[in-house]
Amino acid sequence: MKAVTEIVLGIETSCDETSAAVLVRDRSRIDLASLVILSQDVHAVFGGVVPELASRAHVRAIGPVVRQALREAGANLQAVDAVAVTAGPGLVGSLLVGVCYAKALAATLGIALIGVHHLEGHLFSPTLEDPDLSPPFTALIASGGHTLLLDVPEWGRYGLLGQTRDDAAGEAFDKVASMLGLGYPGGPAIEAIARHGSPRVGLPRPMLGDGFDFSFSGLKTAVLHAVRASSDLESDRADLAASFQAAVFEVLVNKLRLAAERTAHPTIVLGGGVACSRTLAHLVRERLCGVARVSVASPRLNADNAAMIARAGVFHLDRGSRSDLYLDANPRLPWPGLELAPALALSKG
Repeated sequence: MKAVTEIVLGIETSCDETSAAVLVRDRSRIDLASLVILSQDVHAVFGGVVPELASRAHVRAIGPVVRQALREAGANLQAVDAVAVTAGPGLVGSLLVGVCYAKALAATLGIALIGVHHLEGHLFSPTLEDPDLSPPFTALIASGGHTLLLDVPEWGRYGLLGQTRDDAAGEAFDKVASMLGLGYPGGPAIEAIARHGSPRVGLPRPMLGDGFDFSFSGLKTAVLHAVRASSDLESDRADLAASFQAAVFEVLVNKLRLAAERTAHPTIVLGGGVACSRTLAHLVRERLCGVARVSVASPRLNADNAAMIARAGVFHLDRGSRSDLYLDANPRLPWPGLELAPALALSKG
């Protein structure tokens, strides 16, 4: 018989955040007991993540971060029943730190180990604050490395409706922020300055009416031309930021609306690092309120975090899934359960 109380430790090191979280499950109830996220500020100097520096920082931080998460949860390692860790996708060196640490814990403590797909974790994030959330739903995951639309008929089955053909939305934000001299990470910097600007600069809305796929490289180039054409970038910076943000968000929201109307699911899920933007969350709720219920996690749970990994791990543990000690980091890890959605063919018609 399953124990009444079960403690799952989550570990996330896919990029430049070292994170650990503790979930406590008491029968059907799942509570987030603690979440620690340590961001690596060193990358701001370089305008983007330097993989080698990220790996070294994870090595230094992983132990203290896990201990802090356990301390805040009022638990110790001996009380942990399972450890869930991001196995991919991500930076291979960063992933290896988390995977090796999790395997060592599992082997030493004799507990269950489960490798989790990072993007599946993002789908589970809202359930930590919205326990009533369940499939079927339509989802948009927008982050620094991925932008994709999903038809989710049930947990563990994910229909791919569309994805980016080049840059991810978050990557475009980082590169445009660099062009504007706003630093890294780009999303929060652009959102902050865009509040003081006007979206008056004419920028393209790439692939706005063309199916469910995305493309942001051309928009990024258009911003570059606008920056070069500016005679006073200091005065134009806020307007350029507002114009770029408006263009990206219009594409995201319109394609999400199209997907939601096509699937006709009662719920929409917005996740990933780009969903940390309160501007985007507001737009989605405002423009899709008559289409479906919208579920968006708070910014802390939309950023790369171990709570979402632990929550996805609970799902797989409940299905009887386990990873063995041969679990390896895979920067291009295939997403189990992901398949081309039938609705994609309809969208091309």
